[in-house]
Amino acid sequence: MKTHASVRARAGFTLLELVIAIGLLTIIVGMVFGIARTSLALGKTIVETQNKEMEQQAFMELVGRTFGTLPGNARLDLQVQDSGAHYLSDLTLQNVPLGFTWGGVERVAKAVRLSTVKRRSGYLDIVLSYYENEVLEDPEDAVGRAPKEEPFASIVLLEDVAYFEWRVLDGNSMEWVYDWEFPSRLPLQLELVMAMGAEGEEIRQVFWLPPKQNPAVLIRQMSQSGGTGGEGAPQPPSVNIPGQPPAVNITPPTGGAPR
Repeated sequence: MKTHASVRARAGFTLLELVIAIGLLTIIVGMVFGIARTSLALGKTIVETQNKEMEQQAFMELVGRTFGTLPGNARLDLQVQDSGAHYLSDLTLQNVPLGFTWGGVERVAKAVRLSTVKRRSGYLDIVLSYYENEVLEDPEDAVGRAPKEEPFASIVLLEDVAYFEWRVLDGNSMEWVYDWEFPSRLPLQLELVMAMGAEGEEIRQVFWLPPKQNPAVLIRQMSQSGGTGGEGAPQPPSVNIPGQPPAVNITPPTGGAPR
């Protein structure tokens, strides 16, 4: 008599297999979400870093363009205060008219001030303030302290700054100083050293202040020389025409015509 083993078809998974499958699925889903969360955090960090770098670059370009286009009669004053953990500074520029719209109203600022403001977090904000009137005292005053004048507009240019320090190169003594109390004349260079955040890399930038003729002094010299045509009076500039030889100013001789 022969016996045949009957094979019973399996109708489903056992409870143990279901538990193992659910556990594996949970691990895989957790890994996927973890990778996605890490990628999002990394992307956010990269975007924030790029935004900060763009803000720093835009700030440096703004400061450099402002210093490079100062008129000859511009006045500069730099006051520095030691607050313990930071050096707080106020850099004031006057006789630099700026016209713009603020709150829907056309305004003109005769003076601007770049200030460092300490926050409760321990970091600094770099604030640009606009003043409708002059804020530096008369040039006769050697100290040149700014009177009490409230700005009509203020803009925060940089936030979370670790430190922000100026140095000024005196063109007369060729020495670097940390404040400037001679607003009637401009320094030769300004150096800015700053860092963003707790782990920000130090940034060092030097700005040149091109020497320019004060228009008031130029008019006074022209008046003293008798206007135009007098000895020492400024001559009109030569004009070069493309394709032609350079223009040359020829002064006629005073001893008569050559023989």
